[in-house]
Amino acid sequence: MDPAGPGATSVPLGIAAAAAKAQVTSPSAALPTMAPTLNSSALFHASKLMLRATSLEIDSQGEQSAIQDTCSEWIEWTDWGFLEYLVWISMSAMFAAVCAFLVKRYAPYAAGSGISEIKCVLSGFIIDGFLGFWTLVIKSIGLPLAIASGLSVGKEGPAVHVACCIGNVLSRTIYRTAPSQAKIRELLTASSAAGVAVAFGSPIGGVLFALEEMTSHFPASTMWRTFLCALASTAALSFMNPFRTGKLVMFQVEYNRDWHYFELAFYILIGIMGGLYGEYVVRYNLQVQRFRRKRLAYRGIQEAVFLAAITAAIAYFNRFLRLDMTESLEVLFRQCEGARDSDVLCQSRSQWSIALSLLIATGVRFMLVILSYGCKVPAGIFIPSMAVGATFGRMVGIFVKALQTAHPDWRLFSSCPAGEPCVTPGTYAVMGAAGALAGVTRITVAVVVIMFELTGALTYILPIMLVVGISKLVADLHGKGGVSDRLIKFNGYPYLEQEDHGCGSNVGALLTQKPSVLYADGLSVRDVEKLLARGAYKGFPVVQNAENVTLLGYAALDDLRTALRHAKSSGNLTRETICTFHPSSSEVFALTTTQMPSATAALPNSGTTPNYDMWGSLPWFRASPSLYDEQVSFAEDVEVQEDAWGAQGAGVIDLGAWVDPTPLTVSPNLDLDVVAEMFRKLGPRVILVVDRGLLVGIVTIKDMLKHVATKERQELSSAGMMLPESMEESNNEEFKIGMGKLEAKLDAAYLRLATFAQQLLHKTPWAGQHFSVDQIPLAPIFEQED
Repeated sequence: MDPAGPGATSVPLGIAAAAAKAQVTSPSAALPTMAPTLNSSALFHASKLMLRATSLEIDSQGEQSAIQDTCSEWIEWTDWGFLEYLVWISMSAMFAAVCAFLVKRYAPYAAGSGISEIKCVLSGFIIDGFLGFWTLVIKSIGLPLAIASGLSVGKEGPAVHVACCIGNVLSRTIYRTAPSQAKIRELLTASSAAGVAVAFGSPIGGVLFALEEMTSHFPASTMWRTFLCALASTAALSFMNPFRTGKLVMFQVEYNRDWHYFELAFYILIGIMGGLYGEYVVRYNLQVQRFRRKRLAYRGIQEAVFLAAITAAIAYFNRFLRLDMTESLEVLFRQCEGARDSDVLCQSRSQWSIALSLLIATGVRFMLVILSYGCKVPAGIFIPSMAVGATFGRMVGIFVKALQTAHPDWRLFSSCPAGEPCVTPGTYAVMGAAGALAGVTRITVAVVVIMFELTGALTYILPIMLVVGISKLVADLHGKGGVSDRLIKFNGYPYLEQEDHGCGSNVGALLTQKPSVLYADGLSVRDVEKLLARGAYKGFPVVQNAENVTLLGYAALDDLRTALRHAKSSGNLTRETICTFHPSSSEVFALTTTQMPSATAALPNSGTTPNYDMWGSLPWFRASPSLYDEQVSFAEDVEVQEDAWGAQGAGVIDLGAWVDPTPLTVSPNLDLDVVAEMFRKLGPRVILVVDRGLLVGIVTIKDMLKHVATKERQELSSAGMMLPESMEESNNEEFKIGMGKLEAKLDAAYLRLATFAQQLLHKTPWAGQHFSVDQIPLAPIFEQED
């Protein structure tokens, strides 16, 4: 695959320069044969060179001999090439197996990138356990293992998830009381900016990423706190100096040459390729993910091992695939220093073999990203996309440099100074990385700022903006939405995009009429528990009674469960105890042993002093000493138990303290676009529809999503495109190009493999056991924990 091949005589890039520098600056830097003369400088250089022993090879045997003559730290690899090949594959498969096992066994939510889910959380959707402690621990452990396995996945997306987990866990620890949902969303926004800032060494880019990609509501106070969080994380990273080079990230680079106007045409070509890459990698990856959900949901470990083994087996034969992607970016971004540069990428006599290797690496990495992203390991897509774009961009840069060197007298190159380097291929790699990243994410400003902070070259802002803009334009012409938005739709998460769909109707056409409600005048505990058991929403509107539906407030389902559970453990309740919900009443009525004939009966008055419980918010009145002192055990989930209740009489308990007297309400004549904006910016789960104070119905975010999906389907149908009717058909025929062909081929290959395994099974001693491919279950995307 690689023209140079792996060989047993590999030489790391830049090794000669490092060795020569060591010999000039310190005569004792060379590594002698006698151990007593070994000093710290030699140890440092030797370890540095050994760690980079998997870098690119120097093609010429003469160059290799020269390097060995001048570099005493050179260590020859063994000549057992096939054994090295097997060890390489085995190590990759082992790391992937351990990582996938940890994710499957302890924290399924640690798989993937997590950015799509965080966007939903920031919009008001709650995913229990997604930002929990175990997810933080497993993702922190599994991410290095996934990177070490050699899979074509990155760590930048998962870094955002890890940062948000840290913010969520710390918020639960630091605050004495549980913070509000608004405060949690603010913390998660700041945490996501910190994750990007650490991943790319770009604090301003992290803030802009949070503003452009993560949240649709970004007030000035959140901007300031997000900036401080990104600044603190970047300062901590700088203090740690992780690479001992003073750089925040490995592929940080500086350029001292300017660009020329004739290069704009090639930059435009790179932008077009970045947009096409971004669209097609997302499109085909969704087909792979649907195949994965249908056939491989219960085989996450086997899939990760298989992908890691295949990746290692292919990457071993290509110098740019063998490198870690972060180190590959550093090599590809590097600037050539002229005739004295010993970097093989800068040698004109091997430029065409290098260009061929770059072309092969671009195509192979493209396929590996499609297959690998979404497997059951912590996986991001930012760095793999940048690696694909960088290899393509460097290849274009080599071609442009060769063209200018061969024809310096062309009018096209008249701006180049005579006798000096004119074209910098490393800048083309930066443009390619920026274009691919913008194409796959559909973000623009944040990408430009991130690349600027990586290069530190203000003069390259214009070409980077050009490449990013063209990339997004081309990608949007072929499809709608970046990878995170498409995954949100694919998984069916309740998330409203920021686009105005022009609903053209009012709330009355969308609301759910006759929802389950609570009567403020009273309901028995039996009726309340029935409502809690079958509650289709996360709460209930509170009205006066069945005849008078004047809206008084809204009671959250979790709050009601907590209130009843605490009431059962603190006082005497029976199934016939009446629960009232008067939000304006701060007093709590006494529990009596008088049977209440109906929920609207007059409540008894008592002059006794209320006895407040330890929460200070749920007061109870004593009905009688014997009843109060008797302890009754109840289930934690407040299930109705036939034998858990006494029959000694009923009382009254007011749960008005758990009712929100000022819920979010709208008129039934309000335009739906305004309601969609309220869902996006305020993040409510439900909006109540009230007409002249009377409850008319409710509107949930899922109702809004169904309406938006219907509008999108109509728009796509009118444009000759098809949107799937349900999640079972998701992404098969979403666009004109693709049409699910990759998924169909993968499914056919899987069935052929399963049939072959079945035939082998019939030839074994246990051939009596029947196995059918049709019996393979269609499982959800995550396995349920035991």
